[in-house]
Amino acid sequence: MKGLTDIPGIRVGHASDLDAITGCTVILCEGGAVAGVDVRGSATGTEEFGLLEPWHVTGRIHAVVFAGGSAFGLEACSGVRRFLEHKGIGYQTGYARVPLVAGAIIYDLGIGKANVRPTREMGESAAAAATDQAVAEGAAGAGTGATAGKMLGMKNAMKSGLGCWTVELSGGLLVSALAVVNPAGDVIDPSNGKIVAGARVAPDSMEFLNSARYVMQGQRAGAAKENTTLVLVATNAALDKVQAGKLAALASLGVARTISPVNMTVDGDVTIALSVGSLKAGVDQLGVAAAEAVSHAILRAVRLAPSMGGVPGLKDHR
Repeated sequence: MKGLTDIPGIRVGHASDLDAITGCTVILCEGGAVAGVDVRGSATGTEEFGLLEPWHVTGRIHAVVFAGGSAFGLEACSGVRRFLEHKGIGYQTGYARVPLVAGAIIYDLGIGKANVRPTREMGESAAAAATDQAVAEGAAGAGTGATAGKMLGMKNAMKSGLGCWTVELSGGLLVSALAVVNPAGDVIDPSNGKIVAGARVAPDSMEFLNSARYVMQGQRAGAAKENTTLVLVATNAALDKVQAGKLAALASLGVARTISPVNMTVDGDVTIALSVGSLKAGVDQLGVAAAEAVSHAILRAVRLAPSMGGVPGLKDHR
């Protein structure tokens, strides 16, 4: 499987700055996608999320942007709008077509160069690079500067990144997930409950702290104030906006299974769902598949992450 691009009508492009250790990822749905959102974190950084709500007048969006750079990285959305405008894609108003682009960011200023962030030009480059080929994973796009397990600060954290996974159901139904994994907590393998990547007890150790236990003991996530896991799930089933919102909520359960602790006050976790198909399916069926896809995508994000910026990654330490 190719990842999120298994869904017809979805294209994905990355732009990465490996020197500054940051980047952005653009998910294009130029034919329009019905969208929904589930916000679980308390420290989100987003743009145009009103588009994803069922009360919004517009029925479809044209792109989603995930970026590093904290709030500065939202500038990448402008580049994607410019790219789509030049192609004549957008919501028809009385005087122009306006591309509908939602965006969300992770905080990656603690690794690489804090004064270099994704720009409008980087967003435009990622959009121009979007393809329906297999999605590059690991330290790519918005996952370039992602890290996991920051309870004791960056010196004890581990490198994370971006991962994808697709679940195939009967009748040609597909549910696919893309996750940019940048949590304060640890990444857990749901199959055995073991920590895969997370906070280490010391900078020169690969022994895990167990962040959930650390928090339950009354310890504060003192150095872990800037974190976010961004998830996008897409399906080739037809959904309305209310159903897409429910799909996003059910998909978020995959995040809860695989990251611990999660959705804290120091996390900006969001999940977006896109419907770009015409097949018929129940939301519960799709939601169970989405949670499974998200869980696998998160595991791939850490397992495919190389060491960067002095932060060890599993790709080099397995």
